[in-house]
Parts: sequence; C-alpha cells; structure tokens
Amino acid sequence: MPVPPWLEQLLNAAFFSVCRIHADAARSECNMYCLDCNDKAFCFYCRSSKHKDHQVIQIRRSSYHDVVRVSEIQQVLDISGVQTYVINSARVLFLNERPQPKTTGKGVSHICEICGRNLLDPFRFCSLGCKLVGIKRSGNASFTLEAKNEEEEMERRGVVSTSRGRGIISSSSSREEEELREGSQQDIYPSTALPPQPPSSARRRKGIPHRAPFGS
Repeated sequence: MPVPPWLEQLLNAAFFSVCRIHADAARSECNMYCLDCNDKAFCFYCRSSKHKDHQVIQIRRSSYHDVVRVSEIQQVLDISGVQTYVINSARVLFLNERPQPKTTGKGVSHICEICGRNLLDPFRFCSLGCKLVGIKRSGNASFTLEAKNEEEEMERRGVVSTSRGRGIISSSSSREEEELREGSQQDIYPSTALPPQPPSSARRRKGIPHRAPFGS
C-alpha cells in the first residue's frame, strides 16, 4: 500500500491537550502517538504504562504547528519530496499544510504542488498531509520505504538523498553535515605539533670536567 493505515489518523489527531489521567503531572501534554494502536494522542506517562513495547513517535511544535523529527518519521515512512527544516539544531518536517498569506510570487522558484506554499528547496510538498493528497490524486508518489522512483526524480532536481531512500536532505544541509564531519575529524586527530627544538649544540651532553693542572 502506498499509504500506511495509521497515517491519516495521525494527521487528524489532536495533540498537546492535557491528559485526563495525568493532568496533575509535569509532562501531561498529549504529544505521543502509537503506530501500533492507531488511536488517540497520549502523554509521556501513558507511554510508560500502556505503550512500553510499541512503536511510538513524538510530535513537537513550531510556531503553533505540529512537526515531527526526520530521524523518527523516516524510520516508518518514505518522506522523499517533502520539504524539511532545521529548527533548534533538529531537522523536522510539518505534519499538515499551514496557512500562508497571499504573495505576488516574485522570486519564488519552488512551491508545493498541492497548496502552493513557497518552498526553500526543490521539493514537491510542504508537509506530510500535502504529500498524502498528492498520492491520492496522481499516485506517482508513495510512503513505502521501498519506493525509489521519487527519490531518483529528486536527485535529478539536484537534491541529495539519504541512504536507502529514507529521506531527502537539501543542499544546505549537506553543507552542514560537511562542517560537522570536519569538526569530528579535528576531535579524532588533534594537533600534535611539538614545541620548537633547541639548537643541536644545546642538546649535547657535557663531558667529564677536567681541572686545570697546577703550575710547577
């Protein structure tokens, strides 16, 4: 199936309400979703008690919109074609379409095929929800991890893909990875420069001192 059975329920779920069971606890916001149960959102404490051995993803917020980390969602979905963003040093993507004020469109080279939102990179969709609509309309994309056709298409557009087709990373993030890789090399191979050596004459070992002979 190009769309997993739990995806639409995830996109329609209401997150960040207070859990009825653990309302007095510190982490009572319902920002977890279980892919095995495919039900409602729940809180941190519900996960420990009811979903301990289940496949759970955590939803986060950015500017009042629901996002999910790429490192989590790409394990269960082929997210190729969806615009990703770096927020607080974490790469994320949006679950659903976001309202956008009307613009003249000058200088905009990439837009979402479904909602027309401006995109930073040559992606097809602005969110998982828009990709879902695109799949239903044309069927030329898929959420299954085995799908390769869209990955190849995005590579032709100049977007670098991660290994095994599990996500798309823009050219800007490729530069970020390159900088991190250089930093790690500096940690692994620290500078081993030695202080300047003194002249060779200073390193000679002194011989046995000889006292001058007494005069006759």
